[in-house]
Amino acid sequence: MAQTPKNIAIIGSGLVGSLLAIYLRRIGHQITVFDRRSDIRTIKFSGRSINLAMSNRGWRSLDEVGIGDRIKDLAIPLDKRAMHVNDKPMYFQKYGKDGEAIWSISRGILNKRMIDLAEEEGAVFRFNEKVWDVDLPEAKIYTGETEKSEWKEYQFDKIFGCDGAFSRVRHKMQRRSRFNYSQNFIDVGYKELTIPANEDGTHKLDKNSFHIWPRGEFMLIAMPNIDGSFTCSLFLPFEGEVSFESIKTEDQAREFFKKYFPNVRKEIEDLTKDFFINPTSAMVTMKCYPWTYWDKVALVGDSAHAIVPFYGQGMNAGFEDIYILNQLMEKHGDDWETIFSEYQEERKPNADAIAELSYRNFVEMSSKTADPKFILQKKIEKHFAARHPEKWVPVYSRVTFSDRPYAEALAIGDMQEGIMKKVMQLPNIEERWDSKEVEDKILELLTDQ
Repeated sequence: MAQTPKNIAIIGSGLVGSLLAIYLRRIGHQITVFDRRSDIRTIKFSGRSINLAMSNRGWRSLDEVGIGDRIKDLAIPLDKRAMHVNDKPMYFQKYGKDGEAIWSISRGILNKRMIDLAEEEGAVFRFNEKVWDVDLPEAKIYTGETEKSEWKEYQFDKIFGCDGAFSRVRHKMQRRSRFNYSQNFIDVGYKELTIPANEDGTHKLDKNSFHIWPRGEFMLIAMPNIDGSFTCSLFLPFEGEVSFESIKTEDQAREFFKKYFPNVRKEIEDLTKDFFINPTSAMVTMKCYPWTYWDKVALVGDSAHAIVPFYGQGMNAGFEDIYILNQLMEKHGDDWETIFSEYQEERKPNADAIAELSYRNFVEMSSKTADPKFILQKKIEKHFAARHPEKWVPVYSRVTFSDRPYAEALAIGDMQEGIMKKVMQLPNIEERWDSKEVEDKILELLTDQ
């Protein structure tokens, strides 16, 4: 169903704001994107990024507007985890079936490309223009250099808040009656480090792997870039015996890496310099509801549902918001009240589900991935799934390599975990993990569900 062209403001020029601008321009709407920051294409990126992992949901959202192929040249497929456990040889854990992979992509490089593509469609970007206030009923925004300077007023038909976890648009919505809001910071922060390319431009580590150094309460990860480097993220508690707080000098930083990451410390470029120059960033889960104000204003992406990054789904979930919004716009035409209502009703349970899954995956990545029991459990699951693909799809594959709802993945994952707890208690499971008896037991437990 066609829509009447509207004058629409998007607050935030990040990945979600840029993609939304492309979708809305394709329909014929007039789009102005506001951002308080400078144009990212003109500045060096900040040193506080975790590389993105594009998966099925993200690619589907890009392909829907025909730009997937113009993004793929920025990305590297990763089909497995490379596990670096102290005192053991490196080993690999395949993500899914053959041909299934997540794609590593630099946030800064992707954001630049997305803004270029949105401008090609005719979206207008207004950088260095901070939104200080929003009139929700009238769809007006007010911008200015400072909170006390003279403000400019802009009138729009619709406003989309794509301005991240600490959204100015949501902040205004929070002041209204019956608006639910919560934020929860985890006690772990992260710091960006870099492994440079070899002199010939090749990667120092396997380039088609997501590298993890699990150390229980903390971990290091590395994801490849197309220039041969790796973007590393050190996840570490803020306070405690082994923490960001406890590393105060360059000598202490060197000792920390020598003790816990001996096989990679020499590869990390300017180790101590990066450690003290790059900021230590916090991670938050943010939930709210409603996501819309009548037919005037809607929150999309992190402004509605910020999550911790341990499932690699923050960007994918935000892109999926836009895909679903587009489907509803095609279905309901100019009935924006119904579009917004159905959008938040459909997306809210799935946003809550991926928030829960993301937090759980931190525990899995940092401690369980090196646990022999956990490795055996995953081996049994993979073996059973290969023999009965119609009966068992692992939760990771449901989230990463499918388009099914996140809420469904969470519910089925919980059911599967209950079954596997019983299977792991079977006598001599280590010796008979791939036996017919174990397979029959899983089938019996599935039938009982």
